[in-house]
Order: sequence, then structure tokens, then C-alpha cells
Amino acid sequence: MTTPYTLCRVDDVPDVFGGKYPGEMKPLTAPLATEQVAFTFRRMPQHSGGKGSYGHRHKTQEEVYFVVSGELQFKIEDEVIDVPAGTAVRVASGATRSVWNERPDDAALLIVS
Repeated sequence: MTTPYTLCRVDDVPDVFGGKYPGEMKPLTAPLATEQVAFTFRRMPQHSGGKGSYGHRHKTQEEVYFVVSGELQFKIEDEVIDVPAGTAVRVASGATRSVWNERPDDAALLIVS
């Protein structure tokens, strides 16, 4: 019988930005070998993310963002909301979204889809 769980340390996952963009974005989906859930850690320094940008959307999947630390600004469609640590935001499939850190401190974010 195979082990019914997988462990993964964020520090062991490569940063997809590779130092070319501020902060870190570390997809844990492959290292965890998940079959139904995508799980990503993102660290966002001040003035990183997509302020004023078009953002992105997914045709068929919703996303849940959980602000672990700091405070982030979300633009969902035409609405801008400030989201403090300890808050989760669900964004429906098809909705355009972007995330921005205006604050001087780093923010940490978990993205689940």
C-alpha cells in the first residue's frame, strides 16, 4: 500500500518567477501530487501584483484566495476591495481578477482552485 498523504515544504518548491519578478510564486500542486486541487503559495512585496492591469480569468474554474498575512487589494471585474489577513475571497469562473500589495510589508497569499 502506498502512503495516503504527501508532505511538501514551501521552501523546497522552486519559485516560478525565478528572481525576474518581485516576491515568490510557488505552485505546490505537482510536489503534492494533487489530483483535484491546485494549491499555490505567493509572497508579495510592496507594489507587486497586478494593479491597474487587466488581470486574468479562468473559463471553467473558480479560485479561492486566502490572505495569510498583510493586506492585499483585489480588483474583481470593476470592483476594488481591500482584503486583510485572515480573509478568504472566492472568485467565480469567468470573472476577471488581479491582486496588488500597496502596503510596505510583504503579504502572503494561498491560492486554491
